[in-house]
Amino acid sequence: MPIVAQSTETTDWVSRYADEVIEESERRAPGKPVVVASGLSPSGPIHLGNLREVMTPHLVADEIRRRGYTVRHLLSWDDYDRYRKVPAGVAGVDESWGEHIGKPLTSVPAPAGSAYPSWAEHFKAAMVEALAELGVEYDGISQTEQYTSGVYREQVLFAMKHRGDIDAILDQYRTKKAPAKKQQKPLDEAEVEAAEGSGAAAEDDGSSAAGYYPYKPYCGQCEKDLTTVTAYDDDSTELAYACSACGFSETVRLSEFNRGKLVWKVDWPMRWAYEGVVFEPSGVDHSSPGSSFQVGGQIVGIFGGKQPIGPMYAFVGISGMAKMSSSKGGVPTPADALQIMEPQLLRWLYARRRPNQSFKIAFDQEIQRLYDEWDKLEGKVADGSVLPADAAAHARAVGTAAGELPRTPRPMAYRTLASVADITAGAEDQTLRILSELDPENPLASLDEVRPRLDKAETWINTQVPAEERTVVRDEPDTELLKSLDDQGRESLRLLLDGLDANWSLDGLTHLVYGVPKVQAGFPADATAKELPPEIKVAQRTFFALLYHLLVGRDTGPRLPTLLLAVGQDRVRKLLAA
Repeated sequence: MPIVAQSTETTDWVSRYADEVIEESERRAPGKPVVVASGLSPSGPIHLGNLREVMTPHLVADEIRRRGYTVRHLLSWDDYDRYRKVPAGVAGVDESWGEHIGKPLTSVPAPAGSAYPSWAEHFKAAMVEALAELGVEYDGISQTEQYTSGVYREQVLFAMKHRGDIDAILDQYRTKKAPAKKQQKPLDEAEVEAAEGSGAAAEDDGSSAAGYYPYKPYCGQCEKDLTTVTAYDDDSTELAYACSACGFSETVRLSEFNRGKLVWKVDWPMRWAYEGVVFEPSGVDHSSPGSSFQVGGQIVGIFGGKQPIGPMYAFVGISGMAKMSSSKGGVPTPADALQIMEPQLLRWLYARRRPNQSFKIAFDQEIQRLYDEWDKLEGKVADGSVLPADAAAHARAVGTAAGELPRTPRPMAYRTLASVADITAGAEDQTLRILSELDPENPLASLDEVRPRLDKAETWINTQVPAEERTVVRDEPDTELLKSLDDQGRESLRLLLDGLDANWSLDGLTHLVYGVPKVQAGFPADATAKELPPEIKVAQRTFFALLYHLLVGRDTGPRLPTLLLAVGQDRVRKLLAA
């Protein structure tokens, strides 16, 4: 099976795939545009695991474009798939939606209150918007339009004529027990569920007691696909079917009939041949032995085509959330991620890991560390110390062959912006004051300089941080705690307050809060860790905990220098005056 080899070297995986795709495309269709493909089923919220189906070929296609080739990235919206089950937790949807199971996704009503005409269009819309923000260029293809307009008529008739050959291939796998799946690592139940995709891989293959037919009509009365083809004549193309849902039956002429589709294991390879697809990745559900990708590799030959090259892509998880199935409500989508992170960061998460490597996208506190890592990478790119593979991932994150994505003009640390948004509750005047004081030598003139990153950090604070973890600054001093302090505690507060004026900046306050315990122990404020005994770290932690209690009534909180700036000098003096 022509799968692109998985590299274990620390090289840029995108370039390696691009090399192979260009070579393969020239072999198959010299001089023609390179064709890569993705497929998404809008059967529910299209989640961040599904995004890998698009980002993998996008990154490869974009690299090929950068080299001057013409590329088509086909994105098939599998909106003519059957409605399989009612997703849990989708707003405006309850179990009564079960009456639509078996209908095409474009024939199911949208959830209550939606502005879109169908279920498929409703869930497709959010993904279209997210892909635009991510800079993903593609040619969208509605499979409803393809089938109902008769675009695939010749392919359908051809498949029915050669149903015996298709059945013989499928029969090889019906009678064999599939070997045990080989996974990069053991998958728990949640990960298996997350990898299930739309559910198309588990569809029946067209077999029935009446014989083998690779085509399934949607019922002319109830619109469901709970139908069985009972007879077909190759010469006249007359097809008889019966519906088990409503009892309706009819005979149609398939050469004129457009209300049905090929079963998935035939539909996918038919499209490979029809579109001339050279590269398409596949998820775990489509790549296991005997599954649709493997079987399709044989069936595509019947249509005169070749199987695309492409990797199996691994699980994408969410930090702090185990399950990621599109059948579940409330599962984070690309649109959700783009509410709290810039598109460059999200692109980077997919670009820096080979497709067969699983990774997690952070919606919890880990997002701050990811942003720190990203900013550090940006610094290395700027000073020329970056490693080649990291430089390539960075370049793929910040832009495409069409140019750079819009970016924050002055990207302050995400954790700082989040802390300020937390403390100010979004008050713009206070936010501007605090951010301007971070660097008095180069004060911020307008919040527009730190947008959209500021807006993303504020949304993260408001939507992902539990209320009990939000920062609420005291209105009045904790007089009981202040009275209980020993001489050392009172002295530490005096040293801090005495140094505020001279150190009122982010760097200055960082130096001050770390320096107070050093000075109290008889060391210079700028003494390094190597010059200090271990007890100093203990003293610093004790001092920090005291400040947090006096300022916000908790053991921990935002970074102290940022917190002090946010509270403001006058209020700090009021709350810490022993």
